[in-house]
Amino acid sequence: MYEILKKETLAPNLLHMRFMAPGVARVARPGQFIIIRVDEKGERIPMGLAGWDAQEGWVDIVFYCLGTSTMKLGTMEVGEKVLNVAGPLGLPTEIENFGRVICACGCFGIGPSLPLIKALKEKGNEVITVVEGRGEGFVFWEDELKRYSDEVVVSMGDRSCGSKGWANDYITEQLKQGGKIDLVIVHGCPVMMRSVSEATRPYGVRTLVSLTPIMVDGTGMCGACRVEIGDKTRFACVEGPDFEGHSVNWGGMTLRLRQLLSEEDWSMNLWERENWHKLLDRPRRPGAKTIARPAPIEPEHSGGCCSL
Repeated sequence: MYEILKKETLAPNLLHMRFMAPGVARVARPGQFIIIRVDEKGERIPMGLAGWDAQEGWVDIVFYCLGTSTMKLGTMEVGEKVLNVAGPLGLPTEIENFGRVICACGCFGIGPSLPLIKALKEKGNEVITVVEGRGEGFVFWEDELKRYSDEVVVSMGDRSCGSKGWANDYITEQLKQGGKIDLVIVHGCPVMMRSVSEATRPYGVRTLVSLTPIMVDGTGMCGACRVEIGDKTRFACVEGPDFEGHSVNWGGMTLRLRQLLSEEDWSMNLWERENWHKLLDRPRRPGAKTIARPAPIEPEHSGGCCSL
């Protein structure tokens, strides 16, 4: 059992949690992840490491409350314990003196970007951090990012409010102007990672993306995390999570991520029926709105397991 030491709401439905996990903290490296299971009925969810302390024995994660398992985790409080914290898993990110590096991040991806930025700076890189969010309320840890970055650019899509556009817009503009970029590393949702990869492709700038698809065991045995990289199938849990963004089959990965949406929605509705009181007790940010979920529907399978 692994105790929750800290919990805070960073943005709407985005939480930061700290767990006591000395075995993980002792050997963790930037780019790695852990797999958490809340209870015996919970699924195993991969979470990028957002920080750790080898001496004190804790590890940090940032996650988005979306499905049943993350909602279960999000309603837990400091002092409670989760059943499993397995890790660190995956290959650490390659850390060298590359030169001028852009770390693009958004949503839960801001978490694992922070230890990476620290490590890159320690190697003497010039680090430009581009943070993407749907609005000001979705950008967090800006002060921490500024502490370790040479420059922090906040991008919120709407240029009319002074934003630099989305992360891919900023990077495209830099490259069009002849800006020197030696490496781009992206942490965030698949849509963001794909957009940044497409922005750098015409210029041949190496772009690393962190892929954490559906996983079960995290040791490469189940095959659930397989992704197509170039003409090869790779297992993200043991051969990733970092891959060359220009080689990822983004369409195939998106289909795999969506293949259990009906089952996930059904599971969430059943859990909410029995645990609605936990959602009411959960503290909310000022101005947060409750979004009603649709009535439960029977899961259907049409056209195979990857049907949309």
